[in-house]
Amino acid sequence: MNDLPLAKTRPASNWSAIWVLPILALLIGGWLGWRAYSQAGIEIQVLFDSGAGIQAGKTEVIYKGMPIGKVKALALDDSGEQPGVIATIEMNQEVKPHLRENARFWLVKPSVSLAGITGLETLVSGNYIAVSPGDGEPTLKFKALSEPPPLSDDLPGLHLTLKAERLGSLNRDSPVFYKQIQVGRVKSYALGEDQTTVEVKVYIEPPYASLVRKHTRFWNASGISINAGLSGFKLRSESLASIVAGGIAFATPEHRKDSPPTDPVFPFRLYEDFEAAQAGIRVQVTFSDFEGLEAGRTPVLYNGIQAGSLKTLKVNDDLTSATAELTLDPRTEDYLVEGTEFWVVKPSISLAGITGLEALVKGNYIAVRPGEKGAAAKREFEARPKAPPLDLAAPGLHLVLLSDSRGSLEVGNPILYRQVKVGSVQSVQLARNDQQVAFGVHIEPEYAHLVNSSTRFWNASGITLKGGLSGIEVKSESLQTLLAGGIAFETPDAQAPVMTKRVQRFALYESRERALQNGVAISIRLERGDGLGPGTAIRYRGLDVGKVERIELSDDLQSVLLYGRITLAAERIARTGTQFWVVKPELSLSRVTNLDTLVGGQYLEVLPAEQGGRRLTEFVALDGPPTRASSESGLRLVLSAEQRNSLKAGEPVTYREVPVGKVTGVELGPNANRVLVHVLIEPRYAPLVRGGSRFWVSSGIGVDAGLFKGVKVRTESLETIIAGGVAFATPEGEEMGVRALPGQTFALFEEPQEQWLQWAPKIALPQ
Repeated sequence: MNDLPLAKTRPASNWSAIWVLPILALLIGGWLGWRAYSQAGIEIQVLFDSGAGIQAGKTEVIYKGMPIGKVKALALDDSGEQPGVIATIEMNQEVKPHLRENARFWLVKPSVSLAGITGLETLVSGNYIAVSPGDGEPTLKFKALSEPPPLSDDLPGLHLTLKAERLGSLNRDSPVFYKQIQVGRVKSYALGEDQTTVEVKVYIEPPYASLVRKHTRFWNASGISINAGLSGFKLRSESLASIVAGGIAFATPEHRKDSPPTDPVFPFRLYEDFEAAQAGIRVQVTFSDFEGLEAGRTPVLYNGIQAGSLKTLKVNDDLTSATAELTLDPRTEDYLVEGTEFWVVKPSISLAGITGLEALVKGNYIAVRPGEKGAAAKREFEARPKAPPLDLAAPGLHLVLLSDSRGSLEVGNPILYRQVKVGSVQSVQLARNDQQVAFGVHIEPEYAHLVNSSTRFWNASGITLKGGLSGIEVKSESLQTLLAGGIAFETPDAQAPVMTKRVQRFALYESRERALQNGVAISIRLERGDGLGPGTAIRYRGLDVGKVERIELSDDLQSVLLYGRITLAAERIARTGTQFWVVKPELSLSRVTNLDTLVGGQYLEVLPAEQGGRRLTEFVALDGPPTRASSESGLRLVLSAEQRNSLKAGEPVTYREVPVGKVTGVELGPNANRVLVHVLIEPRYAPLVRGGSRFWVSSGIGVDAGLFKGVKVRTESLETIIAGGVAFATPEGEEMGVRALPGQTFALFEEPQEQWLQWAPKIALPQ
């Protein structure tokens, strides 16, 4: 028994492995608490005059498009003289160094004023609080601005100060113009230190900063300037925007074009108007007839509107001519080119009647006719001894008659209405296309009402002989036309609309019988005239209802004018609502149409207006056949995409590769940053579109390749490979959402996600 070992005693331990978990939980909790504390936002208080448009838990603080805080609570503040609203805002930790005394806060919301529309983005995202960092001591209490601060002087561009005697109708954001193009805006305005002038601070955008030179002149272009008296009537406005919202214009006098760049610190004077600024273009004109011209008083007029004035007049050494220096409005610079004509207007009597009557009241003046814009610039001119043949400044109606031949017509031949002389031929020259003769015609003022869109002109020169078994018929308009030639006209429909163009154009027919043929004369404006010309048919449902008689370019050279005559169903076609378009062959991957035009030539198709509507003879052709989508029933939706993706009207909208609608149109969004695709879903398939539906472009082929998964080729259908289209899918269950509303907008994705292609909800369709 004594050999057994003795038991050894060991003190009990207080440690147990079971304590590991509580200690670990305590450490994790402490770390999470410290992390939450260190990353918690900073609460600040901003005092607003009103809480309108601010919502707790929703209104965000935005800086350069990034959210940096959110309003947590709103409370009334009646501690000051004027009660306000205190907004408690939780700001992100990273902005803490910028929360200083001079930081500025203001509420951004939609604003409509005469100067423009601002804050449109808040219509979608809601009002928000904008912030501009500042310097000073750190603080957590701020006073919000009642309106956005002016543009920062650090913004790239040119910042200038203008001094004016009075503000006029200028305001913040009023435009600054250069040659009627807006190049900047007004930042702010305030009384000067001397309390006698107004200092207007303006901002010029960087691309236009170099336009401002040391000797540049600024003037107030706000509203309309009217100056009337015995010397005439003068009206001036920079643009419609300046009439409404006020504005400033500037220019550098031409003789100061070599002026050095401006010093932004140097203030400019803001003149009352253009005349006070004296920023006109100087032009030298030599006159052989300078009677009645007075330096400083004689105006330069274009169609009765003053475009400049005579500054100096010096008789040349030969005593038979004089050299005049004219100062013209800077806006005329593009028209002072080769072909510009000057002449002196004074009362005169000629075959065209009495002209220059206005000179009896305000004295002789200098008239100008601009040359073709784009020609070589010119600053020295030789004045005409008298007005050009077609004097557009003369009272009355000015017309251009186009004929295939001149006949015996000469300048001065009479224009006759029922054998009464009502005007005369003022010029004869080739038309722009060199294929016709253009006669410039003047109708005296008291007879101008006799001409409207139904008027027909014909050559009444000489004698017309008609012979047959019944005898010989001899006809002459008058003894005057028998001897000298002339033009006659009739107006079959005295109630037809009057053409509004300043110089109206008509066809000159070779005889009365040809001129008075049945039908209604119309004009059609279109972008291009490829394949069209005199004789081109105008058709409706395959029947010829008229034809084109002549074709010419518009005055601005931006479009083509077709002049034709409707001989069948004219009263139904010559109405508002009638549509014309050119039918031409169309070859594409998706379709081949109008092959008959390859043989018979292109033609104009017409879709007459519905019953009713007023009479109309001037039309604008459509780019293609009209779409009837506006009269079709169904669910109309708008799809918003980043790119057009080659989509166009008529392409299908499919659901599980079954056509259920179509694309009706594609356009840019209101801000030009998105493309809006308009689609129409057939009524039977409208229940398929729900709030959770996803749309994607189904055009072309999708290829997904990988090293291990191989190559997968996906396409909606052969039709979409060729013609393109849009597809959509609707999820199952709660994600499906409610039925889409008419006009609802969905995102249009460039390609589908795999899960969308697996969606197959059960949706009952109406029978």
